[in-house]
Amino acid sequence: MVICLWYAINFGISTFFEWKLKRPFTYVLWNGLYLWEALCVLIVLIFLYAHWLFRFRAITQIIGHALGLVTFFLAMGSLSYYFTDYVDGLVYFDNWKEFMVELLNWDALRFYDQYIITVAVYYVISYFQGLQREEKEKTELILKNKEMEISLLKSQINPHFLFNTLNSISTLMHSSKDQARRVITQLSDIFRYALDSHSGKVVKLTNEVDFIESYIRIQQVRFGDRLSFVKEVDPSCLGLSIPPMILQPLVENAVKYGIGPKEEGGTICLIIRRQPGQVYFEVSDDGLGIHAKKVMDGSSSGVGMKNTDMRLKSYYGPTAGLSVQASESGYSVSFCIPVLESIEKTGTPTPTLENQLL
Repeated sequence: MVICLWYAINFGISTFFEWKLKRPFTYVLWNGLYLWEALCVLIVLIFLYAHWLFRFRAITQIIGHALGLVTFFLAMGSLSYYFTDYVDGLVYFDNWKEFMVELLNWDALRFYDQYIITVAVYYVISYFQGLQREEKEKTELILKNKEMEISLLKSQINPHFLFNTLNSISTLMHSSKDQARRVITQLSDIFRYALDSHSGKVVKLTNEVDFIESYIRIQQVRFGDRLSFVKEVDPSCLGLSIPPMILQPLVENAVKYGIGPKEEGGTICLIIRRQPGQVYFEVSDDGLGIHAKKVMDGSSSGVGMKNTDMRLKSYYGPTAGLSVQASESGYSVSFCIPVLESIEKTGTPTPTLENQLL
């Protein structure tokens, strides 16, 4: 519509001057109107043709538009011949050929421009429509990822863990009501953290460590002295922002497949320390190691270490996935999160871990 409006102005001005200065006949104005209407129809056909060519390779599109340009010139040239020479009695093929040859000298440029401008407008529109589609797809993907993230967080706590904890509480009610109350409080803290985690993209590491400790204490009620827990956490890393519940599947995997099946039990060790440009995380145990039934699954619901590996890669890139090591003496899972390096020599304020880019 915009192109047709532009050419309506163009044709109106040129036709008016031709009528006023060269041929003061009414049919000149009507011829200009008919020629403009024919051009608008051809513009629609050019758009449809360009849309059809768009599905092919670039070289095919170039050849196709070259043929289209020749066809457009013949069509518009023939129409111009009809509205000028033909109606004046020049009706023979030689008259048409002479008219078309004269157009090739200079007037053909405006026909070429009409075709090229129309095709260029189509490609500009297609380009911006493509950008809009990509932006829409990205938005939809973000929403789907968010929904999946919420679903994962809600299902992260193993149902068997809940059943075993409730059984432990039931047993403690007969032997130690105070300890049963503490377990209930710890269990409520765990589920509150799991439900609240989906409200934000990241949480502080100190909250994640507290959550892991509550989880371990409940497991220790079940396993007693068979389960020990050691943590080596760099205090400077506690302000680090990380995806919520990123450590829980690793610890659960160690309890379920490493320490739990081992008669004498064992120790789970959580290590978090600062390294140049990154923070190193490791969850290890001295359980069954390579003799464990599973080493890359965290729960019977299917939400475990594989999902943790995918979550880390989606946040930090393909190099941030889990590194797994299993041996006769135990099992270890580690990963690294990149952080901003501190700048000490330039006088620029040192960025904190809280200000890192995820």
